[in-house]
Parts: sequence; C-alpha cells; structure tokens
Amino acid sequence: MRLRTATAIASLLAAGVVPLTLAAPAHAVGAAAPYDFNGDGRRDLAIGAPGATVGGNAKAGAVSVVYGTSTGPGTSAYKLLTQNTSGVPGSAEAGDAFGSALASADLNTDGYADLLVGAPGEDTGTDTDGGTVVIVWGGASGLSGARTLVDHNPDEADRYGQALTTGDFDGDGDTDVAVGGTGKWDLALVEGPFAKTGDFTGGSSTALAYAPQPFDATYGVAYLSAGDVQNDGTDSLVIHGRAQGTDDALTAVGNGDYGYWLEYVPGGQVSSVGDVNGDGHTDIVVGNSRETSADPAGALGGKVTVVYGQAVTDAVDDSTGKEVAYTQATSGVPGTAKAGDAFGAGVSLGDVNGDGFADLAVGSPGESSAAGAVTVLYGSANGLTTVSAASLTQSTSGVPGSSESGDRFGARVVLSDTTKDGEADLAAAGIGENAGDGAIWWLKSATTSGAKSFGPSTVGVSTAGTPALGSALGG
Repeated sequence: MRLRTATAIASLLAAGVVPLTLAAPAHAVGAAAPYDFNGDGRRDLAIGAPGATVGGNAKAGAVSVVYGTSTGPGTSAYKLLTQNTSGVPGSAEAGDAFGSALASADLNTDGYADLLVGAPGEDTGTDTDGGTVVIVWGGASGLSGARTLVDHNPDEADRYGQALTTGDFDGDGDTDVAVGGTGKWDLALVEGPFAKTGDFTGGSSTALAYAPQPFDATYGVAYLSAGDVQNDGTDSLVIHGRAQGTDDALTAVGNGDYGYWLEYVPGGQVSSVGDVNGDGHTDIVVGNSRETSADPAGALGGKVTVVYGQAVTDAVDDSTGKEVAYTQATSGVPGTAKAGDAFGAGVSLGDVNGDGFADLAVGSPGESSAAGAVTVLYGSANGLTTVSAASLTQSTSGVPGSSESGDRFGARVVLSDTTKDGEADLAAAGIGENAGDGAIWWLKSATTSGAKSFGPSTVGVSTAGTPALGSALGG
C-alpha cells in the first residue's frame, strides 16, 4: 500500500490547531546524543517500570537509568527515579504510572542528554488522569534535578505523557518535544529552546479527531517516533492511535507543520526510524503485532512494514516504490507465523554491525506461549534483507535465563551503542519475567557475546506487585 497524497486539513484549523506563545530566537541543537546523560559518548539505558510500587503506592511507577560502560550497561552505577526522588516534581501516588513513556534529547544544549518521563495517570488538580511529563537534566555526573514540562492546553486533554518523542519539528534549529494524550487535544508540541528555570516558549495542540482519517480521541495518541523523513532538515512525527469508532491501528506521518497536513502509512502500534538502505533518506518501520481478525492492517502472527523515505515531498520513494512487509511467513525470516506470536510488538533500528546500514530488531513477545523472541534483520544497499537473519530467545545458547511461558521476552527492544564501539547493541525487555517483575537482557552487537541480564532489584525497583520492568525502554 502506497502512502496517500498529503492532504491539507482545513478542518484542523477550525477545530484543532491552537497557536500559543511566541517562539524564542533559534540556536544550535547541542551535540550530545540522546540518552547520553553523562556525556561520555556512550548511550545509557532508561528503563520504565510504570507498574512499580513506590512508598507503598501501587503502580506509582519508576524509571531506572543504567549508565553505559565499555562492557555495556553497568548496573553498579544506576540512577533510580520516582516522584519521591529528591528534586523530581510531585509525589508518588497510586496509579500515576510514572515511566509509561520515555524520550531523550539535549534539551538545553549543554552537551548532556536530558530525559523526559511520562506519568499519564497523574491527577493534575481536580483532573483525574490529567497526566504530566517530567524533564530530568543530564550532567557530568549523570541525571540530577528536574522540572515539569509545561502543558499549554490541559483543559480538554487527559493522559498527557502517554507518548513522547523529540525532534526539530518546526525547522528552527531547536529541539522540540511532542506529547501524546487522550481527549480532544490529543497531540501537543512544546517548542524549544528549554532551560532549567524560567518560562517555556511556545507550542500548539492538535485535535486528530478532525484529521482526514480521524483518530479516536478515547485512545488518543498512544505512541510517537520522529525523524527527518523528507531529508529537509525538519523532523516528521510518526503518530500512532486507533481509527475513530474502531479498534483498528492508525498511523500517520506529520511533516513540517504537522498540525496542517498528514500522510498515512500502514497502521501499527509502534515505529522506529533510520536509514535502512544507506541512501541518506530516513526510513520508517511500523510494527503491528495484531491478527487480521483484530486489525485489518495486521497479519497472522503480526508483521512489520518498512516505508522507504525520499527527499522531496513524500515520505515514500515512489520510484523504488516502497512499502515492504515482513512476517514470520516471509522467506528467510526465522520461525513460523502463528496466531498470537505478536511479531512487531517491539521494533528498533540501529547499525549493529557497523556497515552503515540500519538493522532492525523485532520483538515477538507472544512467541512460544508468550515466552518471547527477538528477530534481527539486516539493512543493505537494497533495503532490509532476510540474509543472515537471526532469532534470539532465552533458549539461545549464550542468552541468560531460560524460556518460560509468560516471560514476554522482546516486548520492548532498543538498538543503541552503549559501549562506544560504533556498533549498536540490543537491549530487550521481558516484561512478564518472574510473574510480572520484568527483566532486561543486553546483547553486544545483537549477538550472544558478553550477554547479561538483570531484574528490578538489581536496579533499585521494588518487586512488590507487578512492576513490569522494561514496559518502556530507551537508549
């Protein structure tokens, strides 16, 4: 299925886009890579546990950050963050779900990446589940100090912070923050630059219920990713929700001034961006883990779709034509497509072998009675290929642990360079491990070399209740 032609959304102007305060003068985006919180050139691993009990409050939520080292995440130097942490705004309350969504960028351009944490269950004033987002600042010693990200339009939206991403969405050189929620104003943009104190700059809110293919406001914007899809210096938003009046996945790409026009790609629940074929254009991978009986855009056992980018006006290169779908029934993809595998529940792009092409990790947490699996497909000059494709489970030699029903290994996956060797490493979450405690696996360059795993207690998260460590994962 090709992308639909971009459509001007006149109705959004009447009923959805709300300009706010004036923007501040532009300045250059800082050099720190996302998730490099201490500026050492290694990506750090941020792990959300929104089901964590904090101070006796069930599902208050927590985030543990494990700093990168030459041998991968070093659990001896983790930073635990909750709303009871000194300097973090608010207080831990039952159901806040702090850590439901994560994002990172060098927001204040000081050379250290900062962390954004969503707590969509936070009650704001008299607004139940109004939601909030916290910025935690990076520095030479790692993360410390925080402030609440402004919500410019809280009155007709809830669960602010259930989805997060960052990018330069207005092309002014500053990093901006995009926030998903529910209700009428389900997508918000907070414009940079950012500072540790003082007023925030401008922003806008959008009602995607008025888009050409309307989003259902009850579910809202459930997931966001971003990248320079048009290769024009401005980042596009990849927006995930559900079609109005149905349970069907709906995914749109907002280019430039996202509130005014959208393009639609195959529907899915998650996405990742990167250059799979090395042509200099950012590609989008959309994961849809559902069966066709539940979602027409799904497939038996789930699927992923690569939408190849181009430089000018469309988010797909029509000359090389490309939306290519992969399932476990695709020749060369390990495994067999079976109902409930949830192939595509987690997706992440990164260059695991240093050849200049983005490779793809795909989580299948429903595989083998929900024991779970991760599939690695490699990028090439001809795009994503199944040559040398690999499957990793807890039954794979060298992977710690053992595959057990309900572990849900691969529910979330991240490819990022935590060792500073120029190759992306695989972090995978098994959110059902140990009856819902959750656990994280790290595999250098997506191989079993030096593999390690750890659970909540190792990184300071309480095992009371079901913390589901790794329900959100960033690196």
